[in-house]
Amino acid sequence: MTLRSRLALLLLLLGAILARPALALDATALEKLALGEPDEKSEAISALVTEGDPKVIPLLEALAAGELQASGKRVFIARDGKVVDALTGEGVDPPPADLEDVVANNRLRRELAGAIAALKLVSPDRAVRLAAARELASNADEASLPLVKKALERETDPQVKPLLETTQATIELASSDKAIRIAAIEQLGRSQQPASKTLLLALIEKKKDGSFAEPDEEVRAAAARSLREIEKSLVWGERAGLFFSGISLGSILLLAALGLAITYGLMGVINMAHGELIMVGAYTTYVVQNLFRSHAPGSFDWYVVAAIPAAFVVAALVGMILERTVIRYLYGRPLETLLATWGISLILMQTVRSIFGAQNVAVENPSWMSGGIELLPSVILPWNRVLIILFAAAVLVAMWLVLTRTRLGLFVRGVTQNRAMASCVGVPTGRVDTLAFGLGCGIAGLAGVALSQIGNVGPDLGQAYIIDSFMVVVLGGVGQLAGTVLAALGLGFVNKVLESWSGAVLAKIAVLVFIIFFIQKRPQGLFALKGRAVEA
Repeated sequence: MTLRSRLALLLLLLGAILARPALALDATALEKLALGEPDEKSEAISALVTEGDPKVIPLLEALAAGELQASGKRVFIARDGKVVDALTGEGVDPPPADLEDVVANNRLRRELAGAIAALKLVSPDRAVRLAAARELASNADEASLPLVKKALERETDPQVKPLLETTQATIELASSDKAIRIAAIEQLGRSQQPASKTLLLALIEKKKDGSFAEPDEEVRAAAARSLREIEKSLVWGERAGLFFSGISLGSILLLAALGLAITYGLMGVINMAHGELIMVGAYTTYVVQNLFRSHAPGSFDWYVVAAIPAAFVVAALVGMILERTVIRYLYGRPLETLLATWGISLILMQTVRSIFGAQNVAVENPSWMSGGIELLPSVILPWNRVLIILFAAAVLVAMWLVLTRTRLGLFVRGVTQNRAMASCVGVPTGRVDTLAFGLGCGIAGLAGVALSQIGNVGPDLGQAYIIDSFMVVVLGGVGQLAGTVLAALGLGFVNKVLESWSGAVLAKIAVLVFIIFFIQKRPQGLFALKGRAVEA
């Protein structure tokens, strides 16, 4: 045989070896995993984890999913209508007639979940390692410790590494070496994880007979120190979460009240249908979502961007129609306006029920609004809430620019301060009323877009926000944009603080009582409207 022929043969053999999808597993270990007793299966899983070869992950996943089958001493993976030899990775056609399922009990499934997560810690994909670290945090056992240490040596990601350190400490907490246990306790104290608090509490609690669960005093002292560190970090986490919740609720109240700040604050119209205009914006978002899903599924994540102008236009048109057909005949008659708009709100709700049904409809968050920012291990800021805060700020800036930098804003402010004088100098007061009312209703539609991303969308959506919106406008000062902002954020923050102390119902009652007493002492609100018409 010539040298060229030998090289060609060697390359063919090497290619065959590399192309063979065999697992890093010998026949004896595979036989124990599939055919052994439960304890033997556990030993086989522990051995695979210790070896740390990620090629065995498909085998363990097949066992967990009930796809592992046996015929005599041969083991197969049955998946998607195909049968593959688990040892060689070669397809078997036809499969043996006497195949039997390999059953895994609940204990074995828990061990498999931890083993699969441990083996995925060496994946080059950061997302896979992060998911594996989170999974292993609740399923870690002593067999995973070598692989966790190996993964820690090469891990540099600032989010994955702390999880692995905490997992290692959790496992080493059961060590017989006191020094290792104390080091693990100190690591748990730095983890800032609520689960670590539970582990440490178990070390310092007493049994029924009065003795400590942990007999070593030095270990108990270390656990007490670490416990104080965790509690301190958790307190700050609770404060940060409470502050964010207050800002989040305040931004939602601000969006709901901004439109009312125009229709009621500037125009003096008690619009009881304001909540239903928020609902119109939410249902417009639902319709736009369905249009994107049907006609542009590849661009579905951007349906919210299209829903924002659509909701504004639809709600503004509905508002202008109401102003031209009903409300313009009731200016200066607050009781009749209240009753008329209340009737309009019932009509709008029934119209929505007739078109979309009485049940809530599903509005899906885009993928870029899913998940959140992990500020602390115990505090995660959802992206949809963060973006709503930014959206409320953008709407506020846009509204301020319209009222202070545009011709319409100049006319609205002129009509608000002195309607007769504005009419005398040529301001079309009727048209300004229609456009201003449409602007306020359009902003209510934008509030509906935001609310559709954090809760259910149904015919009664607006009823939950109409009272709060009026409270914000009245507390801030009728016609005052700055007062509306301060009142919305203040009420949101106070509401969340009181909820943490007394519950949602008592918090709402306390806020309402406060506003009643405040308005009695200061009827003009936080900021008084200034102008000749007011002063007269």
